[in-house]
Amino acid sequence: MFRTLDWVTVILYLLLVAAGVVSIYAASYDFDNASMFDFSEFSGKQSLWIALSLVIGLIILLIDYRIYETYAYPIYGAVILLLIATIFLAPDIKGSRSWLVFGPVSLQPAEFGKFATALALARLFSSYNFSLNAKISNYFRALIIIFLPISLILLQHETGSALVYISLIFVLYREGMSGMVLLSLLCAIAWFVTTVKFSMPPLILGITLGQFIVLSAVMFIFVIMLLLYCRNFTIGRNIGLTYIASGLIVWGLTSAGIQVPGMIYFMTMLGGGIAYVAIMMLHLRISKYMVAIGFVVSSVIFMFSVNYVFTNVLGNHQQLRIKVALGIEENLRGAGYNVNQSKIAIGSGGVHGKGFLNGTQTKLKYVPEQHTDFIFCTVGEEEGFTGSVIVLTTFLALILRLIYIAERQHSIFGRVYAYCMVSYLIFHLCINIGMVIGLCPVIGIPLPFFSYGGSALWGFTILLFILLRIDAARKINRD
Repeated sequence: MFRTLDWVTVILYLLLVAAGVVSIYAASYDFDNASMFDFSEFSGKQSLWIALSLVIGLIILLIDYRIYETYAYPIYGAVILLLIATIFLAPDIKGSRSWLVFGPVSLQPAEFGKFATALALARLFSSYNFSLNAKISNYFRALIIIFLPISLILLQHETGSALVYISLIFVLYREGMSGMVLLSLLCAIAWFVTTVKFSMPPLILGITLGQFIVLSAVMFIFVIMLLLYCRNFTIGRNIGLTYIASGLIVWGLTSAGIQVPGMIYFMTMLGGGIAYVAIMMLHLRISKYMVAIGFVVSSVIFMFSVNYVFTNVLGNHQQLRIKVALGIEENLRGAGYNVNQSKIAIGSGGVHGKGFLNGTQTKLKYVPEQHTDFIFCTVGEEEGFTGSVIVLTTFLALILRLIYIAERQHSIFGRVYAYCMVSYLIFHLCINIGMVIGLCPVIGIPLPFFSYGGSALWGFTILLFILLRIDAARKINRD
């Protein structure tokens, strides 16, 4: 097994955890106690977590690889029970009930739910004669596995950890899910951001700029779907030319001082387009047109629901974080303080950085949680742009290596599990870095292998080493 072990991935893992503990040491450096391995300091505790992680990784490698597939569902069920117990047994820490306390040690079960969910999803896809597109019930089975831990983690008031599981949608796409579903999800994010970002005046045709942008984009995508997805040039051309002509007429009327109600215009154009496509669909008996119609209808409904959800469903602190991330509000003394200080720290590092242990923002503790969620600002300040690029390049090398491992698997179980790992890692990396530099709301997602904490490190270590054990047995699976 050790001869077939992917040592490139192991080396990348060791490089990242080593760089992580050094960054934690720099972020929490105490002039009175300069030892990196002092167990009373964050770096010393992280060193202990790393040592235990290596032991866990070795144990995983020594276990028969078939165990993980055989007992995937029982492992998933056990973790689900643990997540349920956490809701009732975990103490309230800053409004969240997501940490189980065992004396001096605290563990976050949501981190261990990642590998359990990946195992269960891989086991489902490797079931005999299973195909995602064979019947609609297969989609429901996959989504239940994904959304059950999401629901339980949301009940723990841990939104950031719950959102990570959404990344498994990319695994479904790799295994045959229609690209239209992925397009719809991406559009939903774009519609939400646009509607919230431009919800205030100025108005265009009596509607907000956000609504104008979204409805214009829906019209454009509707025409593109008719041309490329439905492959009907005539219908797409007719609707497209109608939209262009009507838009020019409205622009001319507006320039002449004649007020045209924007919402009535857009609803008339979209409704007319839907009616035309529906008639042609009944005539040609092509069900693909229903996808285009469904996209338009769901987009409009979603756009109108955004303001209600944002105002009445999200908490005040969540609304404020989103507003700060989108530049609607600054709030440099409140929700925007962390991000602002983080950007100052990263920007002050320049090209080559201030040098190891020479970061003023870090040493003077200007950035809260700089050893956990905001650990990357320490890298940016002390190692500068050069060090940041090296760290991100190492992460990229690991991601590309994992994709390579996924594609060389001889079993569906191994491939699906590998892509689950890739999805988690990309989501964590993009959101955490985006959060630190102000591109994403602050939702408390750690940087894998870097941020302080045993639960996150153990969770990703278990994820990775199970994959390495499965990959090491690929020749046996092929034979």
